[in-house]
Amino acid sequence: MVTKKILIKIPTGLEARPVALLVQVASQYESNIYVECDEKKVNAKSIMGMMSLGLAAGEEVVVSADGPDEEVAMENIEKYLSSK
Repeated sequence: MVTKKILIKIPTGLEARPVALLVQVASQYESNIYVECDEKKVNAKSIMGMMSLGLAAGEEVVVSADGPDEEVAMENIEKYLSSK
């Protein structure tokens, strides 16, 4: 299992479209991927779960990935959340 703190740099934060794209990125991997913010932990492959977090640009989240492709999954999710 890999866990990493990531700062959201997407200018609009995670509203509908960026959430849908994040879910697409996460769904490419076999690993279980979770995003945590303020005591709330949701599956990164769930659009409704991710929308419920209501994340804004500049917020920090903890992402964890556990599975056979966890390293690659973490790398690509970090790349996506850190893109401007």
